[in-house]
Amino acid sequence: MCDRHDHWTKPEFKSLDLTRRSLLKAATAATITMAVSPTLFGGHAHAADAGAVKSTHGNGFCNLNLFLAHAEQLAREDGLEIEFVIAPSFSDQVTMIGSGMVDVGVMPYTSFLALYDAGAPVKVVAGGGIQGCMLVAQPGLDTPEKLKGKTLGTFQLDTLEVMPYDWLKAKDIPFSDITVRYLGSMAEAVEGFMAGAIDMVCVIEPYGTALLNDKPGSVLLSDGIDIYGKNYTDCILASRAELMMENPATLKALIKAMMKAQAMAEADIEATLGKVVGTYYKTSLENARIAQRAQPSVIDMRDQKTFILERTDSLIEMGYIKKKPTDDAIDWTLLEQVIAENPDLYASLKMKAA
Repeated sequence: MCDRHDHWTKPEFKSLDLTRRSLLKAATAATITMAVSPTLFGGHAHAADAGAVKSTHGNGFCNLNLFLAHAEQLAREDGLEIEFVIAPSFSDQVTMIGSGMVDVGVMPYTSFLALYDAGAPVKVVAGGGIQGCMLVAQPGLDTPEKLKGKTLGTFQLDTLEVMPYDWLKAKDIPFSDITVRYLGSMAEAVEGFMAGAIDMVCVIEPYGTALLNDKPGSVLLSDGIDIYGKNYTDCILASRAELMMENPATLKALIKAMMKAQAMAEADIEATLGKVVGTYYKTSLENARIAQRAQPSVIDMRDQKTFILERTDSLIEMGYIKKKPTDDAIDWTLLEQVIAENPDLYASLKMKAA
């Protein structure tokens, strides 16, 4: 899953204070892991100047390429160190990249679009993960009509909120006909569903499969493929626009490292999972196998630009953004340069746009 460990009390991104002061406040409670730079609280990251890039991330399989690139430091041969910053909440994570405390981050595309709409200088530069979202209902709730008046557990302004909205709309069920409960963590979502406290929940793999296996009679309402088609986007790699302009070599080194990670994962998934399960993923190896198959991490997502931009219609209807983003919100330029400069590596990838 992409980082779904908290939610906003105010859903509109324009209410977020994208300033250094707000980041200092948020970062006070942050847990900084892996590699900590003493310049973290000194304004804009500019980590690339020191041969490092600071990244936020989630904890699901859309992050696999980033996690493996970090575990193996796959950008080191290009002179780049990947550093992770863990935000205390998802809103803090988004605020950090929006205000320049970190350089890049993997996040749900819906969160990016709201951040972009709020005026943050950010761009989608490469892919994160595809598919893996699952809408699961309690036993007996097996038709859309039975869902009226029921409670949905989800995460605000996440793909895990937009997908149920789109699915219910496709079934002619207004979102206003259900009660939406915004959850604080994926663990809360699982526990609430298992206890019967919520009637349906939208989660990411491996949690969807775990719920279906662990609660007899539970119903898979949608895996997203039925409304979006195969290989729909869940998460993307977002970057500060200034990093693209001032130090594109840094971003290219990161994209290349994530491309290497994808090639490694596709060539030997068991070895890959051995490197990340336990450290980056607190789950069993069996669940990790399920999750990776259900939600591959894909760096070349150029064929998903239209899909991402079309989801803005739902975000506008839901009141999260005011206007459609322009095409330049998504910039594949550096990704395409990495592809052109590393033809053999790119050719080895099994999942890609072209």
